[in-house]
Amino acid sequence: MNKMEKGRAPGETTQRTERKGLTIHDVAREAGVSIGTVSKALNGAGSLKAETRERVVAIARKMGFRPNDLAQSLHRGQSFTVGLISNDSFGRFTMPILEGLERELAAERIAVFMSNATDDPERERQHIDQLMGKRVDGLVFTARRADRRPSLTTNIGDLPRLFVFSQNDDPDSFCLLPDDEGGARLAAEHLISLGCKRVAHVTGPEHFEAVRLRLEGYHEALAAAGLSPDPAHVLKGVWSERWGREAVDILFADGATAPDGIVCGNDQIARGVLEALRDRDIPVPGSVCVVGFDNWDVMTEAARPRLTSIDMNLYDLGREAGRRIIRMISGEKFKGVLRLPCTLVVRESCGGTPTERKGNV
Repeated sequence: MNKMEKGRAPGETTQRTERKGLTIHDVAREAGVSIGTVSKALNGAGSLKAETRERVVAIARKMGFRPNDLAQSLHRGQSFTVGLISNDSFGRFTMPILEGLERELAAERIAVFMSNATDDPERERQHIDQLMGKRVDGLVFTARRADRRPSLTTNIGDLPRLFVFSQNDDPDSFCLLPDDEGGARLAAEHLISLGCKRVAHVTGPEHFEAVRLRLEGYHEALAAAGLSPDPAHVLKGVWSERWGREAVDILFADGATAPDGIVCGNDQIARGVLEALRDRDIPVPGSVCVVGFDNWDVMTEAARPRLTSIDMNLYDLGREAGRRIIRMISGEKFKGVLRLPCTLVVRESCGGTPTERKGNV
């Protein structure tokens, strides 16, 4: 022991503790306690006096000591990590889900490993193998659309897994989805409540499940209000602003019965609709009210006027996914499909003030 170390009280750090490769032995020596006491303090286990536990933890933190996570996971039988696999390269839908997921898991000190499969089954298989090699406690799968996807190509045994903004053809799987049908119903109901009698629906390709569900919600709202939908007012195309502009040309062609309200299948279509109406000098919301779907601020806030839209509440979907995967890790079982409510966000395209929210479905 050198002169600087003589008479040093337990807990008083030295330059020696700043070196790399610290071990639990170093922490025990620095704190003046046994290795077992350090282990109990850092793992929150055993019966220790509160002041002893707090002092050991503080010393370990000051020294920069980090327990070996893999060794701890083997000891506990849990790694406190979850894998998230997505094919949403752009991140438009995945990032809000990830934020909500991390919010819930952080409270349980569970970290998330995120991987992008890009619609490649082989790449997805590799990601699954790597994540299982890290002994993740569960897997969450998400996508850029909520349509049904093929079964997993890798056998993951009884490892907890769920699908959020995605579906799986395994009848025993558990899927969390937005209520597309209810969201479109809410949009149409809002237009009807504003006095619209001729409500059109401009949407995307019918092979998307969301398109079919939103069309059902639109029809339900009209039927409940005693309005007969005009077949000429239901237009299916592609997910683009250009299609929105083309749809306006069809709806407002000479001799056509022009709508006074338009429910759009997404915000891109709605943005195109607003542009085309402005080009025709048709006032919004004076003559026509418009509602989008997705509540994507890149579209809603840049639109002129700012766009009323249906929010799928992806952040809330992520939080629910976090709550469910925690319970699944603890041994609970879930299967089937759970659809969470959407919300109407009213802005100037329906005469409202920005970010005014109305009801859930």
